[in-house]
Amino acid sequence: MKTVLIPGAGYPQIDAIEYCKSKGYKVAGCSYTSGDPGEHLLDDFRQVDIKDAAGVAAWAEECGASLIYTAGSDLAMPTVMEASERLGLPHFISPEAAQICHAKHRMRQTLGQEFKGNVPFGVYDSLEGALDETAGYTASRDAFPAMMKPVDSQGQRGCFRVDSAEDIAERFDVSLGYSIEGKVIIEKFITGEEISVNGYMADGELVFAAISDRYAFEEYPGGIIKEHVLPSRRACGKTAEEVRDLVRRAARKLGVLNGPCYCQIMIGEDSHPYMIEIAPRLDGCHMWRLIRYSSGADLLDWCFRHLAEGAWPGDAEKARAAESSMRSCRLTFMSGLTGSTVNRADFDCSGADYVCWYYENGDTVRKLNGYIEKCGYMICPGE
Repeated sequence: MKTVLIPGAGYPQIDAIEYCKSKGYKVAGCSYTSGDPGEHLLDDFRQVDIKDAAGVAAWAEECGASLIYTAGSDLAMPTVMEASERLGLPHFISPEAAQICHAKHRMRQTLGQEFKGNVPFGVYDSLEGALDETAGYTASRDAFPAMMKPVDSQGQRGCFRVDSAEDIAERFDVSLGYSIEGKVIIEKFITGEEISVNGYMADGELVFAAISDRYAFEEYPGGIIKEHVLPSRRACGKTAEEVRDLVRRAARKLGVLNGPCYCQIMIGEDSHPYMIEIAPRLDGCHMWRLIRYSSGADLLDWCFRHLAEGAWPGDAEKARAAESSMRSCRLTFMSGLTGSTVNRADFDCSGADYVCWYYENGDTVRKLNGYIEKCGYMICPGE
């Protein structure tokens, strides 16, 4: 029996754990802490920080892993690629490409200020630098509104819209506190409609792209996700083709030539798409399940078979047909305020075809972003 090592044991990783076990793999895991919700599903577990590539590689070698991969974690992707490369195991992209995508400032810098679909930005390790009258972000007369966020966090932690130098001063230290590298990126805020793209690359070609409408809580900062809807009503026709072109060009320039790529994109008021984030992974919102429900395309299956078999197992013509014939559906999160007590009866799940809970009744909602957290999700048909 082959062994797969999956770094992380949170809710996004449970999908990968359950998939691998259904295919007959022995599944080992690791995390910087113990007691994560997916840990009880694992055949073997070791407390190893998922940012520690040497430690993960050592654990993979010890447990005899033939694959190292995970889902839904920006932090783990550079480690997955580096540990796999050290051990000669299959992996989609280089460790350097994974690092570039993970660090928001390096992604912007690699694309370049002249890249069509990039946005103006500045990177700072001090408030004084950001507010510098000649070199800082506020030196631009068209600086605001803007988004300020850590260069290397995940899950919308430390992300704020800023509308003035005073806003930057008030929030800078909070944003900086979530950065491992100790840097903050401030980007021009693109006004428009937000979408997500769950794409798949095979030998440099974008063979599949599910464009979905992304709805966030307007009452909280940082774009905390509330709901995903397929297919997109915001990006269709010519705009959809521009979105596909942006994803293809960005993935190629960043070195993401194989495997999944998850993008957050804004359709600006000029009707053109702008890249907000791109990550060489499956998203953390279980979108692979919504996409399979909507179109039949199974991105989670593609990932593990691609790695195990050495080639993308799909068919380009069938993939594009699935992409263009998605049925209308949505993935909605049941969310609760940080520190509140979960009562499943508070959420209306009637009409859902699939429901998954993260918490039991009576559990306390944990603090992650500090505002509101996912308690579970449901998939429903229709708009």
